[in-house]
Amino acid sequence: MAPARDDRSPVRFFLLVFALSTPIWLLGAVSRRQLSADLPVSSFVWVCPAVAAGVLVWREGGRAGVKRLLRRAVDWRRIRDRRWYLPIMLLQPAVYAATYGVLWLTGSRLPEVRFPLAAGVAQLTGFLVAAEFEELGWSGYALEPLQRRGRALRAGVVLGLVWAGFHLVPLVQHGRSAGWIGWWTLGTVGLRVLMTWVYNHTGGSVFGAALLHAMGNLSGIGPFLDFGPGGYPYDAQRVSGLLLPGAAAVVTAVWGPRTLAGRRHHQTAMTARR
Repeated sequence: MAPARDDRSPVRFFLLVFALSTPIWLLGAVSRRQLSADLPVSSFVWVCPAVAAGVLVWREGGRAGVKRLLRRAVDWRRIRDRRWYLPIMLLQPAVYAATYGVLWLTGSRLPEVRFPLAAGVAQLTGFLVAAEFEELGWSGYALEPLQRRGRALRAGVVLGLVWAGFHLVPLVQHGRSAGWIGWWTLGTVGLRVLMTWVYNHTGGSVFGAALLHAMGNLSGIGPFLDFGPGGYPYDAQRVSGLLLPGAAAVVTAVWGPRTLAGRRHHQTAMTARR
């Protein structure tokens, strides 16, 4: 019998993720190549959270445990209330649309807006695959043990900080300034709190978390907003870096920091996960 999920160690998982990421970071340092205006070679670290989770689950529960973990990538049946596809699909596009509006009002440099539907579908598919690899680890392995050790808000903040640290090396290799990284980190922590909120309202759906993750990449990296060869600029990052934690603060105030789902809904969701 596989050990209880309470035996999972988020710290062990985080250390293994960073250990697995190190060769990819070194490859990025040696090659110094860019996949796009926003993605260096070292961004391929997205494979590491799923690999780390798979290794640990194998040790905890063998092949059956790994199969259970992989099935979480397509666990859309957990999303019983279909209305939650609205924040999953529209939350981050709304943040980036609001960012664009603030840039327009303040006279900042605006991106070229395009609507390449075929390229959008192709990139969403790619972003979803990458997000599934990440979220099998972040949401599928680490999030629930973190929540059992403290409030959901605290779990989201801790996981958001680790998630930001996981991306730090690619951002530095890309040449991002300290200020840009600081605003991005603030937005990333806010986003992870929002992802915890969605996760707890969708019966613990990794697929839902991955789709939300992918929609953010589609909205911010492209192909719809083109800021040119420099990628997402400082002014835009500062705005979105404020909007995301602002939205997380509203969610926390309404649903409560302990569960981010309200007591009654949280109890129903926990029952559905068993």
